[in-house]
Amino acid sequence: MSGEQGGNEPGPLPSGVANGDRLISLGEAVERGTNGGTNGAASGAANGGKHRKPRSRRYKWVRRSLIAVGLVIVLIIAGVVADYYYLGSLVTKKVVPHLQTTVGATENILLIGSTNRCALKVQNPAYGLCSQGVTGINSDIDMVIHLDPATGAVSLLSIPRDLFVPNARITGANKIDAALVEGPGQLVAAIEEDFAIPINHYVELNFDTFASVVNALGGIKMYFPVPIFDAESGLNVQYPGCRPLDGYHALQVVRARHLQIQPSPSNHDHATWPQEALSDLARIRRTHEFLRVLAAKVAARGLGDPIVDQSLATAVLPDLTVDSGFSEGEMVSLARTFAHTKIAHVPQVTYPVLEVETNSYLYQGYYYGDVEFPVQPTGRSTVNQIFGVKAGTSSFTGKPLPAPASFRVSVVDGAAAPSQAALVARQLTAKGFHVVSNGTTTPVGPVSETVVWYGGPRPPAHGNWTSPALEAAQAVFSELQGPVSLGYDPTMVTPGALVTVQTGTDVSVKTSAVPAKTATTTTTKSKATTTTTKTKTKTKTKTAATTTTLYDPPGVRTNNSFGAPSPTNPALEPWDPRACNAAGTGPAGGPAKKSTKKK
Repeated sequence: MSGEQGGNEPGPLPSGVANGDRLISLGEAVERGTNGGTNGAASGAANGGKHRKPRSRRYKWVRRSLIAVGLVIVLIIAGVVADYYYLGSLVTKKVVPHLQTTVGATENILLIGSTNRCALKVQNPAYGLCSQGVTGINSDIDMVIHLDPATGAVSLLSIPRDLFVPNARITGANKIDAALVEGPGQLVAAIEEDFAIPINHYVELNFDTFASVVNALGGIKMYFPVPIFDAESGLNVQYPGCRPLDGYHALQVVRARHLQIQPSPSNHDHATWPQEALSDLARIRRTHEFLRVLAAKVAARGLGDPIVDQSLATAVLPDLTVDSGFSEGEMVSLARTFAHTKIAHVPQVTYPVLEVETNSYLYQGYYYGDVEFPVQPTGRSTVNQIFGVKAGTSSFTGKPLPAPASFRVSVVDGAAAPSQAALVARQLTAKGFHVVSNGTTTPVGPVSETVVWYGGPRPPAHGNWTSPALEAAQAVFSELQGPVSLGYDPTMVTPGALVTVQTGTDVSVKTSAVPAKTATTTTTKSKATTTTTKTKTKTKTKTAATTTTLYDPPGVRTNNSFGAPSPTNPALEPWDPRACNAAGTGPAGGPAKKSTKKK
């Protein structure tokens, strides 16, 4: 690089940036193409024939920092773009309401995978065409990345897309993935209101992002223990073994949530193959494994070749959207702290849920298909563990929760079980809460979750949210177990109370300390269905297999309306694709581990 600082040449790198020599090499390669040097034609072709205009000093700073991509790729797709300091202007920015200003040392970033086909630059029939009416906008992937710059720690919490929560829509309850159609700000607000998790920044990926990263790396390999098939994602693996996957086929693995498994080597009729249950949770499990495989590919390939690095950056950046408040200064700071984070070492956990065992969940007269309820106390303890929250403190602010006697609570029966509501009121009173009334309300359906309602102002469009009512609701919420959620709605709070508990199916109050460990068990449930056009039996075998032990609340464990509580850190099932060994001849770490059965 020339010692002169000409009009478009990059200046000195900020001190502390990792791999400075590689960055300089990349910058020289990029600038030669941009300024019409010997590589100008090639550069123009690589950018679709467009010639880039000279950039201001601000854009030079953007392309040097580039953490918007570095954050996602380093933390989520394995640390690739931490080496880039150019092309920052390709990242799309949008205004996202309800984000919280970073307070203290930690930060939470919401990463979502959007199904918006109309937003894709090139329409793909395999995903469904916008022009043919495939216009649904959902967040198929909802992940919260927790960063602690003080310790360099990173953790990831996945929220199942089918989780039914009170504030998914502005108008009320729905699956969490349905919030995105009302804008990213509504999804942010729903997570803050119903999970008490503050969100500081927003990053959105689409179908093309996953495919582009894999293709830019030259593809990946995954081991398939048995033939599997998914008609909706297009996944069709006919033989076991290690298979090369380009971006298109890797995306089929990530999207698969209606998986069918070959029951025997002689059976090649997909229509007779049993279908995997827990489709939503199973996809999260496979997505986590996909990220680990992708991380390993990046580590094996290594970085430093400016042409390869630039190819990867240009493939990924145009498909990313971040919130407009993600400043370059904050990006640079995060890049310096987390540039060497390895996804394989990042804790990846899933919010625990109960699958509602109905053909389609009925809520206030409408059917919502397959849904899940959050399960407590495991859900709250998982959030506290991932975000470093101590017992008795707010997961939203980190401050101590109010004393039980310092605010008023009401309890209403929402499950046509008045004795249950009365018992909850008595037990909360025994724990020191000031319960002022109990009553009844119309049940939302035959099966329901308990909601701890609170009021006050909802998260503002701009600025931090201060909500004494949320703090009080968390204090009550921490004492309940079963299918329980927080919920924001001032109209649902009994006049004279700060918090109202609307009891649902199988709620109870913790009467003693929740056991730290229970026997490792699994529950197997089967369903048989028939069709009129072609007779077949589809057996759904539901197995809760886990590498961590979960607490099964009283009542829930004996209620056939619910499945077993899902694991927060599930092991791969015997049919799941996984990493190949170094030779590419079998699975990494030996044969697939069999699931244990639980009764």
